[in-house]
Amino acid sequence: MIPQREARTREGGMDTATHLPRGMSSHQVARRIRVLLAYRQTLLRQGLRFLLAAQGDIDVLAEAGDGKEAVEKAEQLKPDVVLMDMAMPILNGVEATRLIKKRAQQTKVLLLTLGATDDDIYRVLQAGASGCLLKEADSAELALAIQAVSRGSSYLSPAISERMVQSYLRLAGDSDRVAEPEPLSVREREILQLIAEGLSNQEIARKLILSVKTVEAHKSHIMRKLNIRGRTDLIKYAIRKGLIDLDTPAVTA
Repeated sequence: MIPQREARTREGGMDTATHLPRGMSSHQVARRIRVLLAYRQTLLRQGLRFLLAAQGDIDVLAEAGDGKEAVEKAEQLKPDVVLMDMAMPILNGVEATRLIKKRAQQTKVLLLTLGATDDDIYRVLQAGASGCLLKEADSAELALAIQAVSRGSSYLSPAISERMVQSYLRLAGDSDRVAEPEPLSVREREILQLIAEGLSNQEIARKLILSVKTVEAHKSHIMRKLNIRGRTDLIKYAIRKGLIDLDTPAVTA
């Protein structure tokens, strides 16, 4: 049990007693972490909310079921932390992170993953995320990760951290390795993800509030930039680049 001490102050000739944990101010005691919870599956999202509520120092401000909604709510609410599934529909976790960091710069993003590749983790960090947590983590590690990123620190699950160190050591001597430039714009990646999730041009237009002609133009630009001719190759490219994963559910309009 945290030891208590009695701090006395004199205000207007009267003694006022407050009990604080040793070494902490009243501001530190009162501070709670404001979290936006973004997870695609409703039942699991509700389970996460229950776990976070049990921590005592975390308030879940709102929930989001897709990446676009997560970006909108992060911009509106400015939470301390966005806890988000990497495999979000409409806008995946990496792309949503990139937009959140542009529109709510003080908000930290912690991504949940089932088993991201090294390239996935590099993209996560380049997008501005403060950490990445494996979904197999227990509630204690989840709380620790949220607390760490809310303070401005970074957090990677130990297994991810170890793998990244080993990957770095393997590549450390390769001075010729150059990162592949990203040929697509944010909007083009967003449309490519929706194509790969099985949406038609009309459905994409409704989702993104665009005209069908604009969607078709973006699709043509994407195929020309990537030197790709068919929808199947677009889907393969999206999977290879981590825009979707194989268990991402199809989205309905």
